[in-house]
Amino acid sequence: MLKKSGKVFNHVLNIGIAFSLIAMAVLVFGNVVLRYAFNSGITWSEEMSRFLFVWLVFLGAIAAFKDNMHLGVDIVTNMLPEKVKKIAFVISNLLVLYVLWLLLEGSWKMTLLNMSSLAPATKIPLGFVYGIGIVASIGMGAIAIINFYKAFRGKNKSGQFSLVPDHAGEAVNEAANTHKAQNV
Repeated sequence: MLKKSGKVFNHVLNIGIAFSLIAMAVLVFGNVVLRYAFNSGITWSEEMSRFLFVWLVFLGAIAAFKDNMHLGVDIVTNMLPEKVKKIAFVISNLLVLYVLWLLLEGSWKMTLLNMSSLAPATKIPLGFVYGIGIVASIGMGAIAIINFYKAFRGKNKSGQFSLVPDHAGEAVNEAANTHKAQNV
């Protein structure tokens, strides 16, 4: 069930990212063509593109978090014993969950505060723009909790107690081994 929900979540996330990118490109390109070819334009195109860009960035951040692609420095944790890696993993994930809670709380307040404020050109409530913070914090929080579950209930795999992809740690270890071989 977890795998099926993950696939659905991934599919919806990819559709949201693709829709935002395509809609932005069509709106901006269409507006450029209308302005230069017909001396006209879509008045709300720039504003809508800006809102879609905000959503695109946050949805992309969720996708990057899902794939452990956010920037991370694990050179120290890769050298730690397995039990200390687990402790570092728990502490780092608890910090991530705390920051996501702050994002959720702030986004919720900003969304409620701005639901009555309308954007000048599109007349869309600005709460919809701030609402992506709610979506991002809940999505990333769910991913972090699932990562906790997988790390402590699943089979013990190399690199599972790291917040960055395995291949980055392998590259660091390979560089360290090359450096050691040159100094010998």
